Amino acid sequence: MTILLSDPRVRAVPVEECGEPLVRLPHDISPAGALVRSGLADRLVAADRLLPRGVRLRVVEGHRPVEQQRVIIASYSAELRALHPDAGGDVLERLTSRFVSPVDVAPHVAGAAVDLTLVDVCGDELDLGTPIDATPEQSDGRCWFSAAGIGQDARAHRTLLARVLGSQGLVNYPTEWWHWSWGDRYWALV
Repeated sequence: MTILLSDPRVRAVPVEECGEPLVRLPHDISPAGALVRSGLADRLVAADRLLPRGVRLRVVEGHRPVEQQRVIIASYSAELRALHPDAGGDVLERLTSRFVSPVDVAPHVAGAAVDLTLVDVCGDELDLGTPIDATPEQSDGRCWFSAAGIGQDARAHRTLLARVLGSQGLVNYPTEWWHWSWGDRYWALV
């Protein structure tokens, strides 16, 4: 069974500040200049070096301010409320956490998570089955890392991501193939 970020077991993991500063990722990995904890940055650079020639990591988002997290939660929660008008608060939080984390456990807010993809030598995104940030509703569930219904190339690219990022100790949030973290509560639980 998949553990979602809203699961009480995630909240039960104690937080210990590691003291690592936020650093800007190198431009060749993150043209947008995403900020992440220094330990995560080191692991991403190492993972990028393990990719086959002509393939690179492309980090599109790292640290996210709390207020931005709240805006994303409110927007997606409103979409879900419209789709599931009879859903109670707990159900709505669980559904929402498939796509966006509650603020109190949010790995992006801690600088411990990235949203990323793979690109070719021209910087064009490789096929990973869905665009980054495709919700479960938009993608008919194909956003899940192990989803059925994606092509052979997309499956191979997801497997490659898992191999290189996993070798550096990162964990994937299974409802979002693009979300990987290191050093947050979810990572510690997994």
